[in-house]
Amino acid sequence: MLTTLLSAGLCGIDGFLVTVECDAQERLGDFEIVGLPDAAVKEAKDRVRTASYNSGFRFPSLSLTVNLAPANRKKEGSGFDVAILVGILRCAGLVDRRTDLSRTCLVGELSLSGKIRPVRGALSMCVAARDAGLTEIFVPQENAKEAAAVSGMTVYPLTDMRTLVAHLNGEERIVPVTCRPFDGADAALSAALDFADVRGQAMAKRALEIAAAGGHNVLLIGPPGTGKSMLAKRLPTILPPLSFEEAIETTKIHSVAGTLPEGKSLLGARPFRAPHHTMSAVSLVGGGANPLPGEVSLAHNGVLFLDELPEFPKTVTDTLRQPLEDRRVTITRAAARVTFPCSFMLVGAMNPCRCGYFGHPTKPCTCSGADVRRYISRISGPLLDRIDIEVELPSISFEELSAKDPGAETSATIRDRVVKARAFAAARMNGEKSIFCNAQLDAAAIRKYCVTDRAAEAILQSAYDRMGLSARGYDRVMRVARTIADLDGAEIIGAAHIAEAIQLRSLDKKYWN
Repeated sequence: MLTTLLSAGLCGIDGFLVTVECDAQERLGDFEIVGLPDAAVKEAKDRVRTASYNSGFRFPSLSLTVNLAPANRKKEGSGFDVAILVGILRCAGLVDRRTDLSRTCLVGELSLSGKIRPVRGALSMCVAARDAGLTEIFVPQENAKEAAAVSGMTVYPLTDMRTLVAHLNGEERIVPVTCRPFDGADAALSAALDFADVRGQAMAKRALEIAAAGGHNVLLIGPPGTGKSMLAKRLPTILPPLSFEEAIETTKIHSVAGTLPEGKSLLGARPFRAPHHTMSAVSLVGGGANPLPGEVSLAHNGVLFLDELPEFPKTVTDTLRQPLEDRRVTITRAAARVTFPCSFMLVGAMNPCRCGYFGHPTKPCTCSGADVRRYISRISGPLLDRIDIEVELPSISFEELSAKDPGAETSATIRDRVVKARAFAAARMNGEKSIFCNAQLDAAAIRKYCVTDRAAEAILQSAYDRMGLSARGYDRVMRVARTIADLDGAEIIGAAHIAEAIQLRSLDKKYWN
């Protein structure tokens, strides 16, 4: 007897449908799973058999063959357990064969007791099921809210096999899960962090506002205790709210990586990732035998903060060069080739030297000139060339720190200006489908949208010759100037916009030359 059901697997952050074919024949009992399964899928034989007994169902003493199609795609993980057991019970007559499951997807891992455990990537699997024309999906209860974010799908939460079989036999109905409409407008602002908490550092705040308005990468340089980490942690609070499409894509990545908070439907705030400097290159960009997203992908549509940037191994930070340009990471293995999106803002923070006080007005630096050069050189030229904005943070004066009413702007106020600037840019680039912020402007788009007046052109030419900018550095100055003009609501880039953009890249000469 042959039964065919549908389940789903993962390839990168995308799901794909898997046809589960269960065949039972009356001959010497054995149990085989074919269709390019990995070790976790092969182990399903023991989980399925034991879960069936402990759920009160007689496991058939038949020759069983389970095929996972398409056979040329590797199947990973334990999410096929539920579909395999339902197929076997259907062959044995314990699940009503008259129940139409042709537009149903079954996903979940079985425990030996018959309970159903959560899996990674439920959102991606639900999207794949919907795109394939299916209308309902059964997922573990812990994954139900996540899957329910996909419109057009009926999502049934699963707790154990007995409940599922009773539902399929029409004995006891499982109530589908509904998801409240997405509203991430104030998700970031609900956090305890606010720019009003930061005393002084007006130039750094301005630089981060420009970075947020254009999606630019930033490097913060200054002695210890000047507020570099404090400012970086508050950057997500001034970024525009996540759109629904961005929330779906971001949640898919975290779901596949297993970092989505339990019971969470969609991520409403932009991610902020701050990995430790002892991390490996694989942890940063992704990989492994079964490739998983790295920190650059977990920061997709958000911020990747690398504190103490020179302390990261140079071999690790140099792996950022391609992701910063392409905004995606492709990992190639013998069995598969996986691409993860990674459109993020890079924020680096560093001391000017190992002791931290090079150039400090009052505290003496204990590093030699060679020590300073050695420390600074840990950041390679190609990586530095991909950073749009460099800003130096001076020590905070006692008056700034002790002021009763510092009069600092709140994150909400700054965010309003950022949102208006992005809307101004979006209206100008209405026909561009692949450009969502000024940091993504390519050479052709720069020529088209970054129009300067004569005074600005003269300043830019002088700075290009004096600073020795590369072609990439020139493009980045133009992108930052375009963002500054957007904050002013100006279509033409003026001299003041160019001058400020050049000032925000002037630390190359001070530290790296």
